[in-house]
Amino acid sequence: MTSKNTICLWFDRDALEAATFYAKTFPDSAVLAVHHAPGDYPSGQQGDVLTVEFSVMGIPCLGLNGGPAFQHNEAFSFQVATDDQAETDRLWHAIIDYGGQASECGWCKDKWGISWQITPRILSAAIASSDRAAAKRAFEAMMTMSKIDIARIEAALKG
Repeated sequence: MTSKNTICLWFDRDALEAATFYAKTFPDSAVLAVHHAPGDYPSGQQGDVLTVEFSVMGIPCLGLNGGPAFQHNEAFSFQVATDDQAETDRLWHAIIDYGGQASECGWCKDKWGISWQITPRILSAAIASSDRAAAKRAFEAMMTMSKIDIARIEAALKG
């Protein structure tokens, strides 16, 4: 990796599968390198995939096959800004349909437990609006959703 700052994501044994899924699902994403363990380690053996260098939407990441000791939680998430309902639906369903789990307010988890916020740009703009009444309506509409419905956010903005 050439980046000075890289996100390291701990996986049990599926770093390569996860990196491959992210590369095919998200634009500007790729599997860059696969490194095998030079010797045995607590959760694997020499020759096993130890780390995978990849990028997710241009963000450098390293997947570490470290075993089952640590699990992901919502304290870390990727927030993906989407431009329209088609992109929102495509990314949401890609994650959910590949063994993921829906949550609330645009959040979901992939099959490895990594959290994603699939967030239409209009939602972010609505909540930050200087029209505080419209922002509140959009926020309240979002609070009733799992996957974000842009038409409902637009309707809430209009009152």
